[in-house]
Amino acid sequence: MNTPGVLSFTQQAWEQVLTKAKRAVVYLDAACAESLHWGCGSSRLLEAVGSPACYLREFEPAAVGGGVEQPKAVFVLSSLLKGRIVETLRDIICRSHFQYCVVVTAVNHAVHLTANHVPAAAAAELEGQQPVFEQLEEKLCEWMGNMNYTAEVLHIPLLLAPVAPHLALTPAFASLFPLLPQDVHILNSARPDRRRLGSLAEVDATALTPELLLQIRCLVSGLSSLCEHLGVREECFAVGALSRIIAADLANFAPAKNRRKTATGRASVVFVDRTLDLTGAVGHHGDNLVEKILAVLPQLPGHTNDVMVNMVELTALQDEEENQNVVVPGCLAQSNDPAAKALWEALLNTKHKEAVMEVRRHLVEAASRENLPIKMSVGRVTPGQLMSYIQLFKNNLKSLGNHCGLLQLGLATVQTLKHPQTAKWDNFLAFERLLLQNIGESTMSVVLNQLLPMIKPLNQRTSDDYSPEELLVLLLYIYSVGGEFSVDKDLGEGEEKVKKALAQVFCEESELSPLLRKITGCDSSINLTFHKSKSAVDELFTLLRDIAGARNLMKQFKSVYVPGNHTHQASYKPLLKQVVEEIFNPERPDPVDIEHMSSGLTDLLKTGFSMFMKVSRPHPSDHPLLILFVVGGVTVSEAKMIKDLVLSLKPGTQVIVLSTRLLKPLNIPELLFATDRLHPDLGF
Repeated sequence: MNTPGVLSFTQQAWEQVLTKAKRAVVYLDAACAESLHWGCGSSRLLEAVGSPACYLREFEPAAVGGGVEQPKAVFVLSSLLKGRIVETLRDIICRSHFQYCVVVTAVNHAVHLTANHVPAAAAAELEGQQPVFEQLEEKLCEWMGNMNYTAEVLHIPLLLAPVAPHLALTPAFASLFPLLPQDVHILNSARPDRRRLGSLAEVDATALTPELLLQIRCLVSGLSSLCEHLGVREECFAVGALSRIIAADLANFAPAKNRRKTATGRASVVFVDRTLDLTGAVGHHGDNLVEKILAVLPQLPGHTNDVMVNMVELTALQDEEENQNVVVPGCLAQSNDPAAKALWEALLNTKHKEAVMEVRRHLVEAASRENLPIKMSVGRVTPGQLMSYIQLFKNNLKSLGNHCGLLQLGLATVQTLKHPQTAKWDNFLAFERLLLQNIGESTMSVVLNQLLPMIKPLNQRTSDDYSPEELLVLLLYIYSVGGEFSVDKDLGEGEEKVKKALAQVFCEESELSPLLRKITGCDSSINLTFHKSKSAVDELFTLLRDIAGARNLMKQFKSVYVPGNHTHQASYKPLLKQVVEEIFNPERPDPVDIEHMSSGLTDLLKTGFSMFMKVSRPHPSDHPLLILFVVGGVTVSEAKMIKDLVLSLKPGTQVIVLSTRLLKPLNIPELLFATDRLHPDLGF
């Protein structure tokens, strides 16, 4: 492996797991399975296990235990070893015949001490010791039924799912999302009057719920391990309220102090709150094929960042619905297939039209190499044409095996191009462009009135009309791109009309989608009264106004909207673009909204002295590596934009984009309206 990066970090961690896996029953939780899936593939784990039987299992309370002929187990877990996790371990081991158990956790031992309320001073004295892990090892032997059996508990940082060399995700933190003013009200309800928080700006680590603080500490533990692997001492910066807390926690993470002293490289880690710009996440302007694939194909079960590709076309079965469950689905992650991986990276880094041509080129070259009877065609690429190339591999098992990864990406492309939702993508885009022009010229109430006729109940909707979830996506676009607006009588009336229409639409759905069930708190549409529906919609609009005002606390990044003039139409300027341009501004002004988080006394002294001496304050462009972490998800086209922008503004700077998940437009209503941001489920 050449320079260390997100892929080598993940693969090195998995190599440590694989050395333990020989002839073992391996239990994985969903987040670790996703890291394996993108990092080195399940086939690598199966090779390491080396048993013909099905020795990979999902870690869950109902998981099958190990039989008499299965004496060894490896549990690979992304979470803290506490509460429900430990109970599940106990249940599986007690109904098995294990004599050797290895438990791997992605969370550092220091965080386990915090979770068990060990004060920082006492934890510092325990350096080099791992009492929490040692106690669990004893328990494991107890559950196996013999204290002479072997038990190991160890920390391996399985944090990332590396999607590309420049882009990696943190599956265990897929539901982590920045806070909004609404969350400040909830925090205030548990605080005495004189200690109430005035705004998001006043929220610090001490104000958060214990669960959220621990979740952040688990993330920081993994990021610290990544910096160690990269060999860098990091300077932490933040844009936004939750990012500020995460950046400060990383800057002051006690176990990082020693590694920073010996690190030879330097890096800037900049955290950015997703809520400051949801336009990029719900908009359809990203001209990228992968974004469309993620948006229209069904999600791969248990995964947050991959989809199911229907492979029936390559078999002798008819492409009927009942046969789709007979054939194992394909997917986008092709970690063990260099040719497919090269195509995947090309798809991430090109515009839609070039991407489709790239798929055709790869299929034609593969068919030629296999001497398949290919008919060359030029001009526009059609789904039918791609399908005719894919069909050539159908009855040729050897060719199928050689190019399986490529065929999965080819089928994903065909199924996306033919999908009815893909045609709708352009409708969204047209409406968003119209909105951009109107927002500058008219008031918010006029814009909402334009949306009103598009809100149709089920019995009046055709396939071209918008579903309730899609209407929420459009509303989020309107409120996010418009930013802060003046509240007047017209706006109140405009909002009220939209609210009533939306509440009525919710009531008239024949079946509530999972998202609508969460939003309304009703399991079925039969129990959903208009009153219940309307109060749920009122809450949605409170959050929409929070989103409109999300950039209020910013001094520099106040807007993502660029008004039109005689020569240019109005446009959207992504916040992430503004942040990167500011980082590499050749004038190097002191960043206003990109806050530096000091790590301890020396930094504070530097900052203090800088008031009356020439001490340069840390700047995010100081170092050869920039790690940009978007808290709350990132889109494929945003990651590409960041990579291209850094290359043009400061060639030679390496950039890594990290985020909690890959986003498609419909993820945002879920994260915003149906996720308890303050109380993540840690299992205890």
